[in-house]
Amino acid sequence: MKTKQFLVSLLLFAYIFPTQAEVKLPKIFSSNMVLQQGMEVPVWGWATAGETVTIQLTTSASSDNENSGEAVKQTILIAHNNAIADSNGKWTTKLPAQAYGGPYTLSIKGENTINFTNVMIGEVWVCSGQSNMEWPLAQAKNAEKEIAAAKNSNIRLFSVPKRVAQFPEEDLEAGEWMECTPQTAHNFSAVGYFFGRSLAEQLNVPIGLIHTSWGGTVAETWTSAKTIANDPDFKAPLTELQQLNVEEYKKNKEAEIRKILGGEIPLEDEGMVNGQPIYSAPELNDETWSSIKSPGLWEEQGYVNIDGIGWYRKELNLNQEQTQVNLNLHLGKIDDSDITFLNGIEVGKTENQYNKDRVYTIDKKYLKPGKNMIVVRVNDTGGGGGMWGAPEDQYVAIGKEKIDLSGNWKFKISKAVMQGFDLGPNAYPTLLFNGMIHPIIPYGIKGAIWYQGESNASRALQYRRVFPNLINDWRTQWNQGQFPFLFVQLANYMKATQQPEESEWAELREAQSLTLELPNTGMASAIDIGEADDIHPRNKQDVGNRLALNALKTAYNKELVHTGPTYQSVEFKDGKAYISFKDTGDGLAVKDKYGYVKAFTIAGDDRKFYWAKAEIINKNTVVVYSYAVKNPVAVRFGWANNPDDINLYNLNELPANPFRTDSWPGITK
Repeated sequence: MKTKQFLVSLLLFAYIFPTQAEVKLPKIFSSNMVLQQGMEVPVWGWATAGETVTIQLTTSASSDNENSGEAVKQTILIAHNNAIADSNGKWTTKLPAQAYGGPYTLSIKGENTINFTNVMIGEVWVCSGQSNMEWPLAQAKNAEKEIAAAKNSNIRLFSVPKRVAQFPEEDLEAGEWMECTPQTAHNFSAVGYFFGRSLAEQLNVPIGLIHTSWGGTVAETWTSAKTIANDPDFKAPLTELQQLNVEEYKKNKEAEIRKILGGEIPLEDEGMVNGQPIYSAPELNDETWSSIKSPGLWEEQGYVNIDGIGWYRKELNLNQEQTQVNLNLHLGKIDDSDITFLNGIEVGKTENQYNKDRVYTIDKKYLKPGKNMIVVRVNDTGGGGGMWGAPEDQYVAIGKEKIDLSGNWKFKISKAVMQGFDLGPNAYPTLLFNGMIHPIIPYGIKGAIWYQGESNASRALQYRRVFPNLINDWRTQWNQGQFPFLFVQLANYMKATQQPEESEWAELREAQSLTLELPNTGMASAIDIGEADDIHPRNKQDVGNRLALNALKTAYNKELVHTGPTYQSVEFKDGKAYISFKDTGDGLAVKDKYGYVKAFTIAGDDRKFYWAKAEIINKNTVVVYSYAVKNPVAVRFGWANNPDDINLYNLNELPANPFRTDSWPGITK
């Protein structure tokens, strides 16, 4: 009886005096962080409901003891405030605005005390987007030299872990601020790093960079449900996501994968045993393997939602004469990495370059008359996977002779990492906002830089709405005013065309240019630094520096030329078009030896475009004409996936931005 009364009393005590929860802050707060100067500093976290939390920003100073003459350390209070946890245990407050400085200690005290040290007051920027923002310093141009020089304690780095979420998350799964060193910078965003480095050099203040990006993602996955719910194209998918039973979804996807693979799901590479590539053996019996067409991504041929490792095998029959010389094996592009074998011998490999053509030279000593076996082990880490590209790029070259390799190959998935087990980042809108943006709001920031658009290029007309909506959404969610939002216009990419034609990428660039109508936005052009065969140009230095120019102009009110020549107006007269530009800085210039301006096209009422002649006639004007068009009505400049012959710049060495004077319907409507 007494035991029962004791338990009842204990429960009543626990109800009246609940167990104290330790004060906790989100992971975006840590030692080495940078807090935004010049604005009230948001600080938030969790504690016991009703608990008072004290927040203090302090510094240490030394003074001489009058009696002993010894140095004595003193703690100086810089700023403080209190907060009370609400009924859900969440508390939030703001510290008074601070000037540049540090290092400081940020202390949060409740039932327990947390001390974050080496805290700086400076400029904080969010760096977001898809793979060109994610691209690490270790794979940028002159990477080894750049990494060695990446030592700057005034630059602080924070990387947000990748995460999709059905609903907004309150905290990140991991993450901490780190000083910029060769060790911490090598896997950090190259664009983010070069942007931050340029700002640190120009402003000489602490710079904090929050990197949160994911390759291959679309803009709508980075936008909150509040905005997406009002978008006619995404409202229905959002409703479906919010009603989704995720566990049931995973079970159904697993069943689909088992059906595709015809049995159990291989979780380890069955073709590689104890480091030995058993699937590369020429004598391997592959009669039970499937047949797959190459080139072509395997997702497009039934292997839906599967990342992982796939093995390709194809016989190559050679006569005696063909084995007397070295041959060149052309496999086209492979997504993402490959190890290639001939007759069981490794002859080449490429890692994480899904847009690079594989060309491997094979020594004649590995060849034999009759049957030779080509085997390719492909490792796909996300998105599409497999051997892809154009059929004419897949062949064996023996002198001037070519043997076609396109067509059917033997194929087997030896390790499967199912995209469908978890929601992919593009499966529904809002997923990455929920998992990678919401947890860092409302951390104080100066602004954001953004490199994305490739994955929305086929819906460029829609992007005219989606991208500005994203910017307005972030500004609303942060509730820190219309902070600067700076973005990169897509680089030139793919093979240059021989004749003028329509272009999805040109239309996406146009959508980006139109977004400049929003206040406090800026655009850095990359139209002259792309690579035809690689969607990830290695020159991230110019990208970061051009973003920094926009920041210095837009965010810090510096008087400088921050962009290249920008279309202003056109006048058609006497069979010619006179194009006026703004942002010409010290004047227009041709950046090569030819003297005439390239990349212009011109059209009449028939809407058929021809290559045009173009000449600079004064500081701000270019005249454009073609003898094939007597009465022109429209002009385009750089209007292509890859206008690789652009040579119009201002004298400040910034390229002219692509544009068109017409408003004719495009191909992404």
